[in-house]
Amino acid sequence: MKLFNPRSLEFLNAIDRYGSLRKAANKLNVDPSAISRSITLLEDQVSTPVWERNNASSIITPAGKELLSYYRTMQASEAATLSRIQDYRELRTGEINIAIGEGFITDLITSSLQSFLEQYPGIQLSVEMAGAKEALQLLEDDQIDFAVTYASPNHINQVCHIETLHPLDVIAPYGHPLTTLNRPIEFQEVENCSMALINQSTGMGRLVALAEETENVTLTPRLRTNSVAVLKHFVSSGAGISFMPRLTVKNEVETNLITIIETSNVILSHAKSRVISKKGRELTVPAQELINHLQLSASFLKNDAPIVLNK
Repeated sequence: MKLFNPRSLEFLNAIDRYGSLRKAANKLNVDPSAISRSITLLEDQVSTPVWERNNASSIITPAGKELLSYYRTMQASEAATLSRIQDYRELRTGEINIAIGEGFITDLITSSLQSFLEQYPGIQLSVEMAGAKEALQLLEDDQIDFAVTYASPNHINQVCHIETLHPLDVIAPYGHPLTTLNRPIEFQEVENCSMALINQSTGMGRLVALAEETENVTLTPRLRTNSVAVLKHFVSSGAGISFMPRLTVKNEVETNLITIIETSNVILSHAKSRVISKKGRELTVPAQELINHLQLSASFLKNDAPIVLNK
């Protein structure tokens, strides 16, 4: 039985990740010709091309994608095995790579992740800030152990470890006319309001777009952004409304800068926070321990959203 050269597979993975042979060579600090020769030997072994060479970019062929799937599965399995062998009981060392949405930053960084790192000082944690779409791609590409997402679409290649209900509410400046209604509002009632919306690459943006489609309403934002912080500043400054889960603006609500308004829209009111990993990728012991820790300590993940109690 012929075994694939791990180094050749590593080179192919780098080409796929960085987009070209030259970029892969720079990242790996390897001569491009050495990478080319190694992959040629791999192609000879499987008797078919594994990538298409051109000057602009590199396209992985179907055969190459099969090899990458094999390589990444083996890498994940090896990492999981080594993790269990090394300091299994005490979790003295290890590495965890995760992706989280910007809206979770305050909740996770200020308490949950900090307390986890204090409890396990030998664990190295890498955090990518990513919208739902980017987080799913990072999972698919085996670049992270798991993702903390908001309103991410379900997929058969995902494993859901935690799921909590966190509606996507309307957030408005304190004293805004919508805040005087004292009831969940219809989606159509925001159509003519000054507003800011987040990009559809995020879970929030995806849900708002779905709500527009189902309600046959077209929203025209004064501002569109990919930043949760920009949305919060837009609303707290009095410029208009937006959409956001209530825990994301907890501090602004407590200081009377922002008011939460529930909606009757089913899509928005059933939004969920989820911790997901790639099906078939075995979690390392530290990664599983972090998920357990988040479920006990993170506000977004240990309970459903709190009842709205505006001042």
